[in-house]
Amino acid sequence: MATSEYQVTGMTCGHCETSVREEVGAIDGVEQIDVSAATGRLVVTSSKPIDDAAVLAAVDEAGYSAARAG
Repeated sequence: MATSEYQVTGMTCGHCETSVREEVGAIDGVEQIDVSAATGRLVVTSSKPIDDAAVLAAVDEAGYSAARAG
């Protein structure tokens, strides 16, 4: 399992979290998504390493911006 953490800006509510979860969840290999509008934290757990660009593009598609944390 691989885990990646991102900082997402622009999320304000549960609907925002759902939008990000749906887009990131469409990436092949993603097993679990933990996202919080309150903290802007997005943690993606996957069965194989996921390309950061794919996650950032998915967050962008949901209407928000993100950067790799740490």
